[in-house]
Amino acid sequence: MSCDRQEVRVFPYEQSVLKELNPEGFSSLVDMFEEACTEFSERPAFTAIGQTLSFNEIDRLSRNFAAYLTGTEGLLPGQRIAIQLPNIIQYPVVAWGVLRAGLVLVNTNPLYTQRELLHQFIDAGVTALVCLVDLLPTLEQVIPQTAIEHVIVTNLFDLIEAQPAPRNTLPGIVTLPEAFALGEELVLPDLSTEINDIAMLQYTGGTTGVAKGAVLTHGNILASTRQSRAVVEIDKDKPDIVVAPMPLYHIYGFTVNIVSNFCSGGHSVLVPDPRDIGGMIDIMKAHPFTSLAGVNTLFVGLMQHPEFDTIDFSHVKGVIAGGAAMVEEIASEWKRRTGSEIYEGYGLSETAAALSCNSESQNQLGTVGRTMPYMEVKIINNAGETTANDVEGELLVRGPQVMHGYWQRPEATDEALDSEGWFRTGDIAVLQADGFIKICDRIKDMILVSGFNVYPNEIEAVVCTHPDVVECAAVGIPDDKSGEAVKLYVVSRNSALDQDRLRSFCREQLTGYKVPRVVEFRKELPKSNVGKILRRDLRD
Repeated sequence: MSCDRQEVRVFPYEQSVLKELNPEGFSSLVDMFEEACTEFSERPAFTAIGQTLSFNEIDRLSRNFAAYLTGTEGLLPGQRIAIQLPNIIQYPVVAWGVLRAGLVLVNTNPLYTQRELLHQFIDAGVTALVCLVDLLPTLEQVIPQTAIEHVIVTNLFDLIEAQPAPRNTLPGIVTLPEAFALGEELVLPDLSTEINDIAMLQYTGGTTGVAKGAVLTHGNILASTRQSRAVVEIDKDKPDIVVAPMPLYHIYGFTVNIVSNFCSGGHSVLVPDPRDIGGMIDIMKAHPFTSLAGVNTLFVGLMQHPEFDTIDFSHVKGVIAGGAAMVEEIASEWKRRTGSEIYEGYGLSETAAALSCNSESQNQLGTVGRTMPYMEVKIINNAGETTANDVEGELLVRGPQVMHGYWQRPEATDEALDSEGWFRTGDIAVLQADGFIKICDRIKDMILVSGFNVYPNEIEAVVCTHPDVVECAAVGIPDDKSGEAVKLYVVSRNSALDQDRLRSFCREQLTGYKVPRVVEFRKELPKSNVGKILRRDLRD
């Protein structure tokens, strides 16, 4: 069979470490997937909206879908296929079907606008798409401008009762149940997928311009999975039940739920809409879950709900926080009310999720923990020199889960990755003598006031301790005297709170140049799909 696979640049350090993390000699993620399906065949694998699929059912349906893609549609290994689905039961079936077909998965946010979709589909060279039927009105305007020739649609309850495709202007649309039925009659060829083949293009949030596709291989994601297993204790006889509010199209949701928890025999309970706090609490009450991951805004939303204290946390091993700096007061209140710790971690699309993490045995609030096994880190100054411990600088990382570059962007790749595989994270950090890492802020978010570096994270952490503040964000604004000044955006629960009172509160805990010059109160702040406050939108 011919193919459209593209070679990636490999780094000697990465390849040597990958061998240690892969003692079984898996040739790709598919080998690891098939072993899990055999070992845990009758266990529940994924649950969403009252539907549960076992490992055996995921195996069967994903095989049929892979056969459909390669047989009926004639897609070749290496071609790109976009998945635009929320956290529903079809997602893991489709994702593993794509990987088993030797294709490159392109995760796509269901909430994207026409402009964002057009950029991503064209940039990735997407030729096929799996989407929710509800998204067709938007996609009808986008797809004719792209290279997409194959569209497979699904609705929330397709796996219970197949539904016909809705009327639309796109030719040749196929429903997911139709694809399963067609694929069931076909042979799935041996595609010989290898460890350094591209598994997915994970598009970044675009903090430095347009979104770029991080090229992640089967080896990158396998390494990330094995590194996580080394940090989090796993008992295959007592599988984890993970409540999953993080979107599966997000790098963390994908690596943790689609790959790591699945291949460890765990059960992922998907949360289709984490903004529906009441619905999420119902899910948490219905399952004796052992793990949960989220961001500050999610934890606050849960604790503010009147039924939060009725949730049973007795089975919980730990809760993971990421996406934004953990606020100490939130972590403390969570521990008091649930008895479970929040362990802050750190990762990027470019590092296949986790780069560092706190754990039960090694937890230090205010840091993002120590690096994952087989990772190397260093901090450099503006001259590119490695700094001593406890000195701020840019964080660089090297390891087997670091991406191989940005898709079709050699200049951006060279700026981010050097010839030895060191990746520039764009984050200002401190490497402590004890090995724990403290993230100060994004370089792009740093505010320069009269020559002094001011980090929004520090200001926000202080302001969030005010009893009337729900959430806040600090950004830099032009200032004739100091170059830049701090502007603070605040969501308050008390209408009596004003700028003067809040600035006075800040003066008690922050040196003068860090105190916000301007405070603007809003009903809500712009957030990403995972609940992270978008400072760039406030700057714009």
